[in-house]
Amino acid sequence: MRQALSRVGLVGVLIAATIGAGPAWAKTPEPLPPVSVSSLPAEAQQTVRLIHNGGPFPYPKDGIVFGNNERLLPGKARGYYREYTVPTPGSHDRGARRVVCGGTQPRNPDTCYYTADHYASFRRIAQ
Repeated sequence: MRQALSRVGLVGVLIAATIGAGPAWAKTPEPLPPVSVSSLPAEAQQTVRLIHNGGPFPYPKDGIVFGNNERLLPGKARGYYREYTVPTPGSHDRGARRVVCGGTQPRNPDTCYYTADHYASFRRIAQ
């Protein structure tokens, strides 16, 4: 009986804690710190140039839809964001670095973001 009450009590606390907070996925991301293009690694600067020139891109997955599953970027409709690989010297695969851009025109994005840690954090690229 005591164990059952403990579980009910814990469930009640969890429900009460989440009602006011709303679902985690609905959370508005914090403003992302800006970074200038000139402050990015040389490979990221080249990736930004390729995006604005429409390619050619070195990796077949460049330009695919980025789902924003981590919810760190501002919420937009699926298909708004696209991701591009930033080559990592010495890496035998695509590495962890990416530029993610959003907008309806891939060559003229509304905004772009840089991640050096495979989507764990982002910085807004100031154009």
